[in-house]
Amino acid sequence: MTPSSTPVPSCGVWLIGARGSVATTAVAGSAAVAAGLHPATGMVTETPPFAEAGLPPLGTLVFGGHDTVECPLPKRAEHLAAGGVLPHGLPSAVHAELAAADAEIRPGGPANGDARSDDELIAAFADDIRTFTRRRGLARTVVVNVASTEPHPAPGDARLPASSLYAAAALRAGCPYVNFTPSTGLHHPALADAAASSGLPWAGRDGKTGQTLLRAVLAPMFLQRALDVRAWSGTNLLGGGDGAALADPAAAAAKNAGKERVLADVLGTAPQGEVHIDDVPALGDWKTAWDHIAFDGFLGSRMVLQTIWQGCDSALAAPLVLDLARLLARAADLGLTGPRPELGFYFKDPDGHTSALGEQYAELLAFASRLGAAQ
Repeated sequence: MTPSSTPVPSCGVWLIGARGSVATTAVAGSAAVAAGLHPATGMVTETPPFAEAGLPPLGTLVFGGHDTVECPLPKRAEHLAAGGVLPHGLPSAVHAELAAADAEIRPGGPANGDARSDDELIAAFADDIRTFTRRRGLARTVVVNVASTEPHPAPGDARLPASSLYAAAALRAGCPYVNFTPSTGLHHPALADAAASSGLPWAGRDGKTGQTLLRAVLAPMFLQRALDVRAWSGTNLLGGGDGAALADPAAAAAKNAGKERVLADVLGTAPQGEVHIDDVPALGDWKTAWDHIAFDGFLGSRMVLQTIWQGCDSALAAPLVLDLARLLARAADLGLTGPRPELGFYFKDPDGHTSALGEQYAELLAFASRLGAAQ
């Protein structure tokens, strides 16, 4: 067999929160783009700078995951299509791919009354991931957390939060890890030694899809134009599972920490103002974000910029999830380890040193060149 005809090994994508809106959209979208049914709009890794980066093709991705809900992916996709998140007819067109992914979803946890210790839960989750990788004959598996936001653990809490159990399981299974949520995940102090000695790459946290994406563009503009930002306030209206989860003030606080970091990092100080998150169930997977920016111009002239962002969170997030899974898989293939600051472009609370989107994009392109040069 000639090298050009050698089959490309398949790559696993293990989703935490695998029956949620983002995961369902990612699975359906990957199948649709791979089959040529829809363009790869929103996927940065499908743009020309990444063509020679050696990323696993979309058609080689195999999906599985953990979840605590039982609604199968084909049915979930139908619900999303009815709400306008997925194109009409797409759930039927990619039904086989959705059903195949759903067959690989295992019960998550810990459920109420589960008496297993943290280590027992980690071992069980890791075994699920290893079994999936082995049974499907995958070159490797990348674990991506797209579950609902959880509150940060209380000081002195003896138990790991669920997101950290899954992160520890990813390490134990030998898998690169992406935290697309603001939950603790791999950032728990109890996992620091295991992460450092794992020999694996990871990236996070909290995907930058809407309001914070815009902030990462506008904040450098004010700084570079020497305009003094006096106050920056925002409001988010959203529904769906994320809206319900963020109705918990503790979970909302975890979410807002990343939004505030962008402004503090770029401007050098956090301006006055807060971000409020309101759960509006009628909005479903759609969200509206409003920002009010008060700033001073020449001779103290007071001015205001207001922005309104209306978007579908799942459609914004899913292509980034696919990007990150492919980039981490390639990084692992090349033996890269530890946090990948080059992927800060994708996150509100990144491991990188800058929160300005332009600088982050330049770092991402340099990373793509590095990945390609290693072929």
